Amino acid sequence: MRLRTRLFLAAFGIAGLSLLLAAALVAWLLERQLLDRIATDLVAEARLVADLVARSGTAPAVAELDREADSLGDSLGARVTIIETGGRVVGDTAEDGASLAAMENHGARPEIELARSAGIGVTRRYSTTVERDLLYAAVRVEHPRVGFVRLALPLTAVDDQIASVQRGTAVGLLLALAGALVLAWVTSAAMSRRVSAIAAVARRYAAGDPSPQIGAYGDDEIGTVARALDASVQELGRRLAELSRNRRLTDAILAAMTEGVLVVDARGRVKMANDAVRRLLQIEETPVDRHYVELIRHPEVAKQIGRALEVGGSSQTEITLSTEPVRVCLASAAPYTEQDDPGVVIVLHDVGDYRRAVQIRQDFVANVSHELRTPLTAIRGAVDALADETDPASRQRFLDIVARHTTRMERLVTDLLRLARLDAGQEVLRLDSCATASVFSSVAAELAPVLEAKQLRVAPRIEPGAERLAADPVKIHDIIKNLVENAAHYAPARSAIELDAGVEDAEAVVVLRVSDRGPGIPDTDLARVFERFYRVEHSRSRNPGGTGLGLAIVKHLVTLHQGTVEAAHRPGGGSVFTVVLPKRAPSAGAVETPHRLTA
Repeated sequence: MRLRTRLFLAAFGIAGLSLLLAAALVAWLLERQLLDRIATDLVAEARLVADLVARSGTAPAVAELDREADSLGDSLGARVTIIETGGRVVGDTAEDGASLAAMENHGARPEIELARSAGIGVTRRYSTTVERDLLYAAVRVEHPRVGFVRLALPLTAVDDQIASVQRGTAVGLLLALAGALVLAWVTSAAMSRRVSAIAAVARRYAAGDPSPQIGAYGDDEIGTVARALDASVQELGRRLAELSRNRRLTDAILAAMTEGVLVVDARGRVKMANDAVRRLLQIEETPVDRHYVELIRHPEVAKQIGRALEVGGSSQTEITLSTEPVRVCLASAAPYTEQDDPGVVIVLHDVGDYRRAVQIRQDFVANVSHELRTPLTAIRGAVDALADETDPASRQRFLDIVARHTTRMERLVTDLLRLARLDAGQEVLRLDSCATASVFSSVAAELAPVLEAKQLRVAPRIEPGAERLAADPVKIHDIIKNLVENAAHYAPARSAIELDAGVEDAEAVVVLRVSDRGPGIPDTDLARVFERFYRVEHSRSRNPGGTGLGLAIVKHLVTLHQGTVEAAHRPGGGSVFTVVLPKRAPSAGAVETPHRLTA
């Protein structure tokens, strides 16, 4: 049932019930007043008849008294009964002669008994004589023969008057009910419109639209409730918006963190986990509201979380995760309290790169020291021998040793400085269109002494579409030169070094390959040949003429071109180095900052 109908029925029901009760009370009061007035008038008339009878002063005959009763009854329009003191009826408007004499004694009638004791008696009862309801009024008379005068009025006349009053009351009640109906309808409609407007605003709030609603709510209780509701929703919306902003900010911070963050409540349920911790712990399913024991398969991490939940307090330890590859993490656990709900926050920081960087730095220092100590030792020995040598041929031989090792040291320092510039992003990439054949031929000409010493030849092959490169001519020259020089160091005498250039249309890239027929590279060393000073033991003995930095420089220069380089086995024996460059390089003259490499 709609609110408007309920309000209408309630208002009309209350008004109708009130009017009915009022009408019933008014009708009862009017009936009582009418009966009282009729009784009063009847008593007055009875007293008048009693006075008239008392003034007769004689003791008239029964016939005369009966005629007197008939005359008074006709005058008053009521039944007049004259009764002796003993109760015998001697005159009655309704009876004559024999019937009058046959009437029963009225001394025991209620109104006569009341008049005998109080002087006046009024009753309402059924008359067996006239066979109808009558209103009786009896008055005691001071007369030698007559003891009482009684007047009786038929209640049909009284009922007619009462019915007239009731009809008037009913008409007034119907008019009042019609007015109450209209008033209830208007009131319920107005109230329903206000409540419906407030309900519409509440539904809009429930739908998630907390924008302020300006309306005339009124100054009564409903208006007060509506304004309080609106103010509460606005405050709630403001707080929810603030919480949402804070949550988005927290999610953005956690998503951007490289450290893994895991939040566990006191029951061991995961409340929050960012992408980094899922990646570190290799959690694939949704972790929220799951127990950490079900998700974390690394005993050391689970043990630290359990210890933090049981004991409390902060802790920090280094944990090795049995993942592929193996990761070393610094795990920090700290307690937190959120609305009286304690828990633990654990942060995993991957320190594997840091450990590797420290190791590489230590190896780099050791390698540089070794690379410098070897030529310095040779130079020092040659200088000492030169000081005591007098033979011109021997002196020249020692001078050649000094020059050769000095050149080696100079080249080592030059390569180290270049790597430092590449690491710092100070190398400028100047793109231009250069001929691939020209790059190959210039490299072969520059390395001719090295190639001729081992009777090596360069076999270039350029596929259609790869005749020109969009690259920095100087740097692409250095890339090919270092790869060819590396191949020349390990290629067997009187063999060929193959230089291939091709295009892969599906990838839209240019592919350059340098292949040799040397001893090859073991599988365990393929991924590390581009590290600085890295030595491939046993299978590829290091040529003392190199610095051990050429392939590291190649890696940096290729990355500067937004390309890739990798080493692999050559079918039939040997090694092949593949350089992949974008076919459409960045705009000419652009300056690119290379990726920082730890190799």
